[in-house]
Amino acid sequence: MNVRLNDTVCRLVCALFMLFAAPPALSALPPTDSARQGLPTLAPLVNEVTPAVVNISVITRSPLEDNPLFRDPYFRRFFNLPDRPQRREQAAGSGVIVDAARGYVLTNHHVIKDAEQAIVTLKDRRQLQAKLVGADPGTDIAVLQIEPKNLTALRLGDSDATQVGDYVIAIGNPFGIGQTVTSGIVSALGRSGLSVEGYEDFIQTDASINPGNSGGALVNLRGELIGINSAIIGPAGGNVGIGFAVPSNMARTVMNQIVRYGEVRRGRLGIEMADLTPELAKKLGIGLLEGAIVATVQPGSPALKAGLRERDVVVALNGRPIRNAAELRARLGLTPIGEQVELRVNRGGETRTLRAQIAAPQEHAPGQGQAIPQLAGLQVVEIERGSPLYQRIQGLIVSAVERNSRAWHYGFRPGDIIYATNNKRIRTLAEFQAALRGAERGYAVSLLRGDSSLTIVIR
Repeated sequence: MNVRLNDTVCRLVCALFMLFAAPPALSALPPTDSARQGLPTLAPLVNEVTPAVVNISVITRSPLEDNPLFRDPYFRRFFNLPDRPQRREQAAGSGVIVDAARGYVLTNHHVIKDAEQAIVTLKDRRQLQAKLVGADPGTDIAVLQIEPKNLTALRLGDSDATQVGDYVIAIGNPFGIGQTVTSGIVSALGRSGLSVEGYEDFIQTDASINPGNSGGALVNLRGELIGINSAIIGPAGGNVGIGFAVPSNMARTVMNQIVRYGEVRRGRLGIEMADLTPELAKKLGIGLLEGAIVATVQPGSPALKAGLRERDVVVALNGRPIRNAAELRARLGLTPIGEQVELRVNRGGETRTLRAQIAAPQEHAPGQGQAIPQLAGLQVVEIERGSPLYQRIQGLIVSAVERNSRAWHYGFRPGDIIYATNNKRIRTLAEFQAALRGAERGYAVSLLRGDSSLTIVIR
């Protein structure tokens, strides 16, 4: 009797030891399905979250409609062309329902940027007309709205809590074949410099992401949305295990501003920044490995009023560490105008805390610029003597952008400073117009907006 009791106690102690001493990797494995002999499975999680992921199809303009000659009725009659060029529908990508009560759908800007009409297809095969609430090319996020009837939303998670090695699943519509689920881990955080836009803080994952997944969901094992799948790196445009997602915290901030204003209203701190490299850290005599170094401070800017100086190294914003200039630029670019930020900076080896209030972009007189035929709705002015930017920046100021025009949909905004086209410096209106006329297959316009530099690609 005692021997049996001792054996039972021993087995119980060993079982408890194995349970609590299990390595973290085992405790993070998918749950098991008791109905199928304890097989590990993600099926319950997938069943819960996939109704919130949708397919997005767009109806785009025919290329003929963008050519002024084809809009001329005499030209059309002479060449016996139809009065209305046919429109084409194409499966563009994916989206995520994040607010079932109001019908808000998050997706990528590049999914819907050329759309005249967008159709959302739910998992239950319902097709709903979508209205564009607004889009932000800088973060590649757009917000659509559909009829809020019997919708399932995916709850937004805290992407700042995500760690490298976390298990994730990616849901979308790759190659237009239908809703597809793939799995993997978070491979890296804070990726930047991957595209031409100016606000990047990507989550990298090895969960398969292919064309058509854009705008889909990156979900953690709690069933929370932690990213909007956005980009891939692949020699042939397919998956090679390197995909990127816009963090959910960034997407949430962008969505809140779009819902409130119809766009993201970016403010100005008034600095130009660069990455802190080991060489710069050694030159400054500091032992830091990460941060953003202040290259210049603009006169009269909030940064100057707060006490920021050149060669200061920003190591934290609002209590969160700053790894590089791209991260600081992205987070400042999402800070609402009028909000106060707390900057922790290293100056000569000493750490101090400064506070600055984000200001509105510098205003320029609207309606007094030169219209650009290739970019309908855009007006620009040259930087003239008397402007605070004169002899400090070479380029053209966007004085006005007509809402919902071609230029507006591409992402131009009043106050932008255009300084290059196809990597060629622009100083005058004549140079800008000549560069646009000489670009047969499209062009890339580089501009400054607030504290950031970004490029708008036009095809």
